This record gives sequence, structure tokens and C-alpha cells, in this order.
Amino acid sequence: MREPAEDTAGPFERGLAVLHAVAAEPEPRMRRVDLTKATGLARSTVDRITTTLLHLGFLRAEGQDLVLAPRAMELGNAYLASCGLVGPLAPLVTRLADELDESVSLAVPDADGARLIAQSTRRRAMYLAFHVGGLLPDDRSAAGVVLATTWEEHRYEAWRDRRTSDPLDAGFPAVPTLTDASPDREAEFRARVAEAAVQGWSLDDQWVEPGLLAIAAPVHDPGGRQVAAVSVLSHTSRHTAKSFPDAVLPALRAAVRDMEAALRRPHASDERAVPTAGELRSTKDELGMEFLETLARGIAVLKAFRFAPGGLTISAAAAASGLPRATARRALLVLRETGYAESDGRLFTLRPTVLDLGYSRLSSLTLAEIAQPHLADLAAVVGESVSMAVLDGDQVRYVARVATTRIMRIDIAIGTRFPAYATSMGRVLLAGLPAAERAAALDRADRTALTRRTLVSTEDLTAAVGAVAAQGWAMVDEELQDGLRSLAVGVRDRAGTVVAAVNMALHVGRDTPEETVDRLLPPLREAAARIEADLAVAFDQAQLVVL
Repeated sequence: MREPAEDTAGPFERGLAVLHAVAAEPEPRMRRVDLTKATGLARSTVDRITTTLLHLGFLRAEGQDLVLAPRAMELGNAYLASCGLVGPLAPLVTRLADELDESVSLAVPDADGARLIAQSTRRRAMYLAFHVGGLLPDDRSAAGVVLATTWEEHRYEAWRDRRTSDPLDAGFPAVPTLTDASPDREAEFRARVAEAAVQGWSLDDQWVEPGLLAIAAPVHDPGGRQVAAVSVLSHTSRHTAKSFPDAVLPALRAAVRDMEAALRRPHASDERAVPTAGELRSTKDELGMEFLETLARGIAVLKAFRFAPGGLTISAAAAASGLPRATARRALLVLRETGYAESDGRLFTLRPTVLDLGYSRLSSLTLAEIAQPHLADLAAVVGESVSMAVLDGDQVRYVARVATTRIMRIDIAIGTRFPAYATSMGRVLLAGLPAAERAAALDRADRTALTRRTLVSTEDLTAAVGAVAAQGWAMVDEELQDGLRSLAVGVRDRAGTVVAAVNMALHVGRDTPEETVDRLLPPLREAAARIEADLAVAFDQAQLVVL
């Protein structure tokens, strides 16, 4: 991305530069003084930009450090929705991965490489660490080679310039850096491209790192234009370079046919709202000069792209964002000038480079990692230990926890398991199941009285879990352990499915049950709502990852 000059760049361009700098930093956090060095902007400008990004939820402050927040993925989601590929093709990527029991990814051409926009991975002892938004070198990936089969000579010239400035691929964090630069690299690349053009697919035989195999094939839009490459990835412990094509090409070719058929069908656009001009003005009135309304408006225009697969005209961008036409036009021109959008003179479309504004950095986050800062905030406010768990068979498994320092402590570690029927989080998770699944889970559970108060009969547990389903929270008093009380609520994904539970645990001597509910349930619900909001953004275009 072109860096802005302090005296010519507007607030939106400067804000994009700051967001890009935070996302590109190898360390997960930055301080404002570091941002002044990375962007060349004045400290006062950086302060105002970061204040605005903090208010918008794109950054989170941890002491004096600034950290990317999941809300920043809204910008990448705008590209993923507007490109018109992820919605129709991602389910077919998952289907192919299930059929072959191998990881599958979808990539599109970007200025400097092949950009991953969807994937379905197989979780094994040894698995792929690629993430959506990651950028792969064209010549070191099967997808990149396939996508290069349509290149003209000027694209090779741009590739050569990039290789000259970065011969070891240090600028591609998604792949290992090379140890030395091959003098024959361009000749090898051109030979791979020529072979792929003839056979219609490319085999990556450990180009990225030892052991990794990949086969990619092109996907064309209804006009016959090559728009993406779908790759099947495996390991030499499962296949050889000779056996791999025979094993996967029939299914891969069938999947490509289905993908191209899917692209011929119409798809509905998203109708979720972006901030209105009135809401932005209200925020400006609240925060005063420290809030850059122009930056917030530019971001609103960028987010509006999710409404329009295929792109936006200036008038459509104004209508979608609720902003004046002149304001929308200025924002679109900034996006084009900074390399995040392109235009044919009338229609503006986002480029995959938008994923560099935080998405590629954040797309590896798990459910537990997204929840952790919210749990820490909750524990600090209420002074109680806070945990998150998921349902794992007939047990709950702890995936995140923040413990408080008290003389009497509850010793629980990540990975700890407890029977679901006897815990507050377990009952919340059971209550979130369909009725038949809930009944089956209670029937097969090995129900043992852990204390004198543990509910063990099917009738009692069915009634207790049914009450939790009706009220939306659970409190368990001395059923898991004498003296222990816990209060839990569920955490739902975008579809409304309960995917986890959050609880607070304390000694029964601290409060009466009624006082516990009055004191702790409101902040517990607020924390769960904040986690749900982040999950809705982080897994808007991707599959939920627990660990």
C-alpha cells in the first residue's frame, strides 16, 4: 500500500495507513509512538486516528498497547461478501474437504500473490497453518501457478520487481522465508505455468516447505474468466507426488464443475446495516475533536460493499452508507488510490488487498482467543473467576479462563472436564440442544451424585435443563462440589446456536443465591453479548474454530 504524505493525505487515507501498520506489525501489539515511526504521521494525528479506531471497535487498548480487535474483520468481510465467490463456493470447498478428507482452499489473484479467501482444514497432529487472508507467492503455490496461466508479460515484470526487492519472500508471512535465492527462479516459474496451462492443473511438490503437497485447478465465472483456484492440500505421509493427482483429481474436477455452476446462479446480497450519517455525527458530538468523522465515514463506505456483490457505483455507495454522494465519492477515490479498490470508470470493486487491513492477521483467532479479553474485563469488574467451556460429549471442556486471586481459589485449568449434568455451563449447553438431542444426552450420561445436592434423576435434570432453556441462564449450587456455586449463560453464534457457555464461580458463603443472580447475571450477560458480537464478525465468512 502507498504510504500517505502527511501534508496531502486526508483522514481516511491516514486511518487506513495506521490500520495497515498495526496489522502488518510482526508483534501482536503496538504503541502510538511505534505508529508514528511506521506511518510517518505526526503523533497528534496518530492519537486522533487511534481514538477513532478504538471507538469503532477496530482496536483494543491493553494498557498503553494497541491490539487489533475482531471488529476490524468487518472490512475484510466486506470484500469477501462483495467478491461474489465465498458465499456460493465455500460450502463446496467444505464438501470437497469432507469427501477427500484433506484440507481444501480457495484463492484469488492479488497484486503480489495468490490470496486465500476460503478454506476447510483437516485437524490432525500435523495440519496446515494457512489462514483466510494469507498471501502466497505465485511461484511457490499451486494456486498461484494456475492463476498465472492468464498473465501477460507486464505481470511477469511486476513479479520480477517484487522478487528483486524481496528475494527470500520475507514479505509473505504465510509461508516460510527462503534460505537462498535461486538464480533460475523465473525460468522455473514460467515452466510450471506453461505445464499448468497445458494440463489444466498444477502440482505443488513441496514448494512451500518439505512434506507439503498441493494440487490446484482454476475456477471460471459465467463469462469464462478465470477468477479463482481451488487447491487440495496434503502431506507426503499420506500421498506421494505421483499418487496424489490420481487420488484427488477426479473429485477436484467434479468440484470445479459444481463451483462454476454455482457461480451461474443468482445470489442474494447481505442486508445488514452500516452506521448511518446521523450515528456518526452523534459520535462526533460525544467525542469532540478526537473523533475523525471523515475516517468513520470512509470506513462506512468500505463496509457498504458487502451489500453489493460485483461492486458499487458512487450513487449506490451513497445510498448503502446513508452518506452524501460527494462524501461517498471521496471515500471511493481514496480506496482506489491506496490500492484497496479498482474502478472501470463507473463501478468500484474492492480488491483482495483489503484483507491486509486486519483480516489476515485475525482470521486465525479461535473462539477462546476471541473470548479471553472479554473474560478478563468481566473478572476485573466483578472480582470473580470467569471461565468459558464447550460441550464435548457428555462433559464440558474448559477452553478459556481468568482466575482471581483469593485465599480460597477454585483450581481449574484449560482442558479440565466436568460432567455436563452437574455444572451450570453444562446445563446451559444442554439447554441449547434440540429437544431430542437434549433428552438423549441426559439419558446416556453416567449420572453420579457428586455431593448430597447433585441432581441425578432423569425427571429432575429434565426439569432443571428445561428451566434453563426458558430463562436463558443456569445456577448450580453445591452440586459439583460442596461450597461451590456457579452462574452461567450461553454464547451464541450468528445463527443463534449456543456454541459455548460462560460462567462465574464463587463460594456459597459470599452471597445468597438471589444476591448472586442480582449482582452477577447482568454483567455476565453483557460480557456474553460482547463475545457474540465479536464472533459474528470473526466467523461471518468462515467456520467457527474452538481451539
